[in-house]
Amino acid sequence: MTAKLFIQAMLKFLLGLVLVGLLIFLPAGSLLFINGWILMGILFIPMFVAGLVMMFKNPDLLKKRLDAKEKQKEQSLVVKLSGLMFLAGFVVAGLNFRFGWYTLPRGVVIGASVIFLVAYIMYAEVLRENTYLSRTIEVQENQKVIDTGLYGIVRHPMYSATLLLFLSIPLVLGSIYSFFIFLSYPLIIAKRIKGEEEFLEKELEGYIEYKKKVKFRLIPFVW
Repeated sequence: MTAKLFIQAMLKFLLGLVLVGLLIFLPAGSLLFINGWILMGILFIPMFVAGLVMMFKNPDLLKKRLDAKEKQKEQSLVVKLSGLMFLAGFVVAGLNFRFGWYTLPRGVVIGASVIFLVAYIMYAEVLRENTYLSRTIEVQENQKVIDTGLYGIVRHPMYSATLLLFLSIPLVLGSIYSFFIFLSYPLIIAKRIKGEEEFLEKELEGYIEYKKKVKFRLIPFVW
């Protein structure tokens, strides 16, 4: 761990905390939006703990996870579309609270919160299994195909985890209208996976054989 990495990680964490808070509570027009606080808690507390663990156990992985600048033009578009989805989804959820639109029952919110935390655990397991996992599409020096654990079930378990995470977010916020916006995520991530697999087939030795071994990309027995 270096002081530079620590400062970089903390700045990004605080920036994310402030940005998400603004996107949720400004449209809501109130800090009494309880669902917003629930999301902030289940999102940022595990993120902070995971960041500390990576900082001391695997700082190289943390550094790769902090690098979000996509090098491929097509994939850069995917990142921008995801950002637009989050912006619209959070704003609509906040407006849902402000204007008293239909709010999902408490049981749905609790269930979605549990799913969110389970997906977080799944995400952490993916990071443990694959230390080559950066936020951009690239092949690193000495990188090998991982085909055990969750990678033996689907080829992109990290995206499977984010699918659960992101579709849970609007439900935690209690907004069915926001959920409809977040339903665009499977289409966005499908485009990213297509481009990523084309890249890995060319650049990562053994990936074609891995595709033959593990048939499903994102959801077992579905796709």
